Amino acid sequence: MAVEEGETRRVYLPEERARLECRFYEAQFPEIEDVVMVNVRNIADMGAYVVLLEYNNIEGMILLSELSRRRIRSINRLIRVNRNEVAMVLRVDREKGYIDLSKRRVSPEDIAKCEDRYNKAKAVHSILRHVAELRGASVEDLYTRVGWPLQRRYGSAHDAFKLCLAGGEEEENDVFAGLDVDDNTRASLITYIRRRLAPQPIKIRGDIEITCYTYEGVDAIRESLQAGIDVGNEDMVIKIKLIAPPRYTIDTMTLDKDAGKAALEKAIEVITARIAEKGGRLEVKLAPKAVSQREESELAAMMERLALENEEIDGDAPEDV
Repeated sequence: MAVEEGETRRVYLPEERARLECRFYEAQFPEIEDVVMVNVRNIADMGAYVVLLEYNNIEGMILLSELSRRRIRSINRLIRVNRNEVAMVLRVDREKGYIDLSKRRVSPEDIAKCEDRYNKAKAVHSILRHVAELRGASVEDLYTRVGWPLQRRYGSAHDAFKLCLAGGEEEENDVFAGLDVDDNTRASLITYIRRRLAPQPIKIRGDIEITCYTYEGVDAIRESLQAGIDVGNEDMVIKIKLIAPPRYTIDTMTLDKDAGKAALEKAIEVITARIAEKGGRLEVKLAPKAVSQREESELAAMMERLALENEEIDGDAPEDV
């Protein structure tokens, strides 16, 4: 079982584990030509043994001939144990519960659609599993009474949950109307939907180099950077920090990635125009983009290293604006 950030791992008894396991969809097996998410468990001479993550880990196999359109020189270059892959269903043995799959027949568009569907279904599963554990119920029972009826009604239980999140009490009543769910379970669902699906702020960052060798120098740089900061507002606060002269990072936190990028691009335009008036110049080293936690950690490590190397920062360069 995957453990989410902030959660602690616990060991489940066999009967508990069985109660908390269930496929994501109402159909017990996928249909032929469905595209599904699998996890590779073992690689053999005939192909790769996998489990279908959306169908409660039923077993399947990607035959060697279905791994790639090209000649296979090394199977390990095409597929690896414990890695998730997108595959197309070729055959379904419902009696034995075994699936034959293909990796080579999957298009890039298929991969994108499957990953999006899987991530949404996984989020729904996480919510139902958490509530089932909290209420002492089975996940399959919650799917039967809530998850699958919402899939039929809205096309996706995830879409229904997002409507519930966005619309307030009236929308909550509409989403859960007609479902066989008691008030306590409904309250638990809504609480965890808000916790699990609430939009998370995204950090947008860009890197710039700004120089000015005229008489106004430092003051010109400071004023120009302040003009960029002033582009922001209470909902979109823009910050600028020194990495190492003459390089700065400019960033903002936002729920809307496109709006955040647009705000930073506007700020950079303002800084560029203002410093040009003073005889200086600005060069964009990293265009504004959403950054991951790993990229932020790398930046923090670099800034710490530079700080140690330059304990006394040149007095000609302002530290922060």
